[in-house]
Amino acid sequence: MKRNVLVYGGIGGLITIAWVFVAMIGFGHELDMTLGMVLGYASMLIANIFLVIGVKNYRDKYNGGVITFGKALKVGLLITLLASSIYVVNWLIYDYATGSRFIGEYIECTHNQLVASGASAAVIAKNDAEMQEFAVMYQNPLFKAAMTYMEILPMGILFALITAIAMRRKVPKTN
Repeated sequence: MKRNVLVYGGIGGLITIAWVFVAMIGFGHELDMTLGMVLGYASMLIANIFLVIGVKNYRDKYNGGVITFGKALKVGLLITLLASSIYVVNWLIYDYATGSRFIGEYIECTHNQLVASGASAAVIAKNDAEMQEFAVMYQNPLFKAAMTYMEILPMGILFALITAIAMRRKVPKTN
């Protein structure tokens, strides 16, 4: 199981790393933040496809075509935990290497979106104050890591649950 988790979790993590290199470094400031988030979640979706492939591979190649819900869930969760951890470590390295400018750009983007939407000055001021509090918390590496895990881990957990339901098999498939 360990080899399977390392291979498929590693592939999933590498896909998320590729996204950071291509989008964040390649496009830099030219990439719209909303489009960046959409593309980022798309890369996470693609990465989680390897969770499904990994559980199926484990069931068919290492477990004789049989797997319980619990075992499939365990394999899926381990794969998503590895891929998510690779994503988080990569993001922390990228964020610190770029002088942690992301949070400032994010605050500016949310402010500009509120202004463009015609929000009242009170709503904008409240949001700006909340975002400044968030920026202070985001300076803490543990908080930053936890927030980054919250970007990818929930989707992976959902994929692991659905995959465990879909892949469970009590008797080997006969051809």
